[in-house]
Amino acid sequence: MMKAIIRRATRQVGFDITRYRPEVWEAGFASVKSPRGSRGDVLLSYVIEPFLLKRGELVSRAHTNNWESLQMAKTFLDLGYHVDTIGSYNVDFAPKKDYRVFISDRNNLERIAKLLPEACLKIAHLDTAHWLFNNEASYARCLGLQSRKGVTIPNSMRLQAPNLAIEYADYAMTLGNEFTMGTYRYANKPIIRIPISTCVLNQWSEDKDYEACRKNFLWFGSSGMVHRGVDLLLEAFAEMPEYHLTLCGPVERETNFVKAYSRELYHSPNIHMVGWVDIASDMFKEITQRCGCLIYPTCSEGGGGSVLTCMHAGIVPIVSYEASVDVNEEYGVLLKTCSITDIQDAVRTAAEFPAWKLESMSRKAWEFARANHTRERFADRYREAMLHILELHATT
Repeated sequence: MMKAIIRRATRQVGFDITRYRPEVWEAGFASVKSPRGSRGDVLLSYVIEPFLLKRGELVSRAHTNNWESLQMAKTFLDLGYHVDTIGSYNVDFAPKKDYRVFISDRNNLERIAKLLPEACLKIAHLDTAHWLFNNEASYARCLGLQSRKGVTIPNSMRLQAPNLAIEYADYAMTLGNEFTMGTYRYANKPIIRIPISTCVLNQWSEDKDYEACRKNFLWFGSSGMVHRGVDLLLEAFAEMPEYHLTLCGPVERETNFVKAYSRELYHSPNIHMVGWVDIASDMFKEITQRCGCLIYPTCSEGGGGSVLTCMHAGIVPIVSYEASVDVNEEYGVLLKTCSITDIQDAVRTAAEFPAWKLESMSRKAWEFARANHTRERFADRYREAMLHILELHATT
């Protein structure tokens, strides 16, 4: 098994991965020893790839969970625990140590919890809504598209495998807000919210032309076009040629979706498909400079990372409740429903905001994201929550 030994401590938030030299590569396992002695061993089942980077390689910006997985491990290392890490989909790992703490997302918790002693503290890291809610919502979106378009597009959902993670956990942490937490409350387990981080911090733009961008809207997201409402947006904007929609995400990977919406995607002058965009790139800055609002009518999320990424760039969010992002009227719009009519109403209303109001909302969206969703905020809150849980567990 791989033993990645820490060469020196770092004061940065999270790992500076180039400062660690693993002795042996092994794709499915990483072991990191605390420089502060040992209070015991912790097992983390989450994102393994950042632990296996070679010297000089950077942690991926494709999702916040890459850095967050590292920071979760660092929290325990700083507290004096040794940390073993496996990937979420490692179905072969069997614990050979007497772990004091086990943290896992939904994929491995039930399986490995059964192999651990009862005294081991088991914590679910919930980065999606409960799979039953998520899957029902995703299927409902595909049924809605089927009734409107006369086609079935199964590969545009975001289905989660059935699991009992929350029911096997002693405690849970979630990156989402009250929406996500509410899908798990049936289990009567303590749930602590940890604010999702961000991969890039953008400076406030002093020269954005808010009058020019009032009618320009952005969708920015990952896979699952139907799950995340892109079909609804395409149909809505196809009927509103005076408003522009820019799509940033892996749309073209979902070939059945592209086939069903080829007219809207390729033959509508007001709909612009860009594809995947690096959030640290000049292209992302250019797109966010010319768009006033993000519109994101998703049906189920676990933290709304893509929405918050755009808020960090000063984009005003127009989102569904299920986006799992805290939004109020000072800096955003909560969709009444995700019907095409309600989407169109929200677009028309936002487009009529005077430039001064749009700028004010933009500034407040940026300030909210800066105050609540950074790596520093994640690190501080995760440490506070973990200390609280460890203290409670020690007294039970």
